[in-house]
Amino acid sequence: MPFLLLIPVFFPIAMGLALLALNFKERAQRQIYVSIVIIANMVMSIVFMLTLPRTTFTLVRFTDKLSISFKLDGLSIVFGMIVSILWVVATFYSFEYMKHEGKENKFFSFFTMSFGVVCGIAFSANLITMYLFYELLTVATLPLVMHAMDKRASSAGKKYVAFSITGASFGFIAIMILMNFGASLDFTYGGVLTNMALLTGHEPIVQIGYICAFFGFGVKAAIFPFYNWLPSAGVAPTPVSALLHAVAVVNAGIFAITRVIYYCFGADFLSGTWAQYLTMFMAIVTIVFGSSMALRENHIKRRLAYSTVSNLSYMLFSLTIMTPEGMVGGLAHMLFHSVLKITLFFVAGAIIYKTGREYVDQLEGFGRSMPKTMIAFSICSMGLIGIPPLMGITSKWLISKAAVESQIPLAIVGIAALIVSALLTTLYLFEIIIKAYFPAKSKEELAEANMDVKDPNGLMTIPMLGLTAFSVLFGIWPDPFIKIFELISYGAF
Repeated sequence: MPFLLLIPVFFPIAMGLALLALNFKERAQRQIYVSIVIIANMVMSIVFMLTLPRTTFTLVRFTDKLSISFKLDGLSIVFGMIVSILWVVATFYSFEYMKHEGKENKFFSFFTMSFGVVCGIAFSANLITMYLFYELLTVATLPLVMHAMDKRASSAGKKYVAFSITGASFGFIAIMILMNFGASLDFTYGGVLTNMALLTGHEPIVQIGYICAFFGFGVKAAIFPFYNWLPSAGVAPTPVSALLHAVAVVNAGIFAITRVIYYCFGADFLSGTWAQYLTMFMAIVTIVFGSSMALRENHIKRRLAYSTVSNLSYMLFSLTIMTPEGMVGGLAHMLFHSVLKITLFFVAGAIIYKTGREYVDQLEGFGRSMPKTMIAFSICSMGLIGIPPLMGITSKWLISKAAVESQIPLAIVGIAALIVSALLTTLYLFEIIIKAYFPAKSKEELAEANMDVKDPNGLMTIPMLGLTAFSVLFGIWPDPFIKIFELISYGAF
């Protein structure tokens, strides 16, 4: 019964639209409604991903190559699991955080609809379906980015739309080229460029199609030079930033590029071409650029946003190695970064919610005033840096190993970029930790400055500490995930 895949896609979209009409006056009623919808959708998604057959359900067929279709495979299950679980965590965090943002009905309406749209991306059976939901994600998340509707939010929204439309244009060109030279647009491990006679003499055009797809879908993965929308989107409420920068939008970009390389154009066709080296080079540039900008940034959410820019290109670099081992490293970092970065954004949100402070130089002594919050930040920061045995070291090791084994000279430059980025990450995250635990101010000055500073309630601290505990567990025991990623990367799952 593959048609059941439509439920986790369209159920939250319908319930989100209904929330706009219901317009609950009581916060408790809204929270119950949203909780039921989000948890039910998570449960349905997980059950369907684990039980439904790997067959295609076509909702609408336009031509032999164009259809709106849905199908499960290993990659969609991994992305779907990450989204489904972390969306529930972010929802409960949002219940507390959004009390001071206002317009909660509108927020939770689009927040809920976005869940369904991302599930649509995850469960897409072909490039045209993924493209449709990929662009719908811009529509669904734009009101979240512009939630405050002030000048900064309006500017960020315009930038988000401009970058997204640019990406959509590149993506459309890629689809047209692939439709002309590919056997189909269906996701097929190894790619759809099977007619060598048709390809002969047209390889440069097809490679240009890949470049368009990489940068088109790469807009949401914040690849240089299309990164600027991501730090600007930090004006959105922190739960939105957490989902934008750790789960939904940016991971949708990574997921889409994984599909493009390994399931559309094919790693065998692209390996050794100028197209591979160009995209790998841009990923390497973005790794160092993002970390450098994070070190310069004093605003805590923008610092974390630039950190995301860098870490997304860890994944892109690994994927552009175009080997099964490179795919393993990219998927591992997608999972690990999601858990670590959403926790760090939750911490930033807790600080802003409880104190109104948004800048790194305002956080002196917070280790004593907000102990639970800063413990979560410290552990997840060390994980992101890659300090053993926390989870970040595993994915960075896998990426570096894949780069060495590829014997591509440019990939060795990529390893150097990873090392530089790790050093910069240490500096920009440990600056916050040192200020929190080893303040320059005296105890008397801190007591006066941080008089009202304290941890938030359980709706915010439990998600932070729970994800922190999982990050430690995943770091110590990553083998089950790595084995799944290996099966996906070799086309066995």
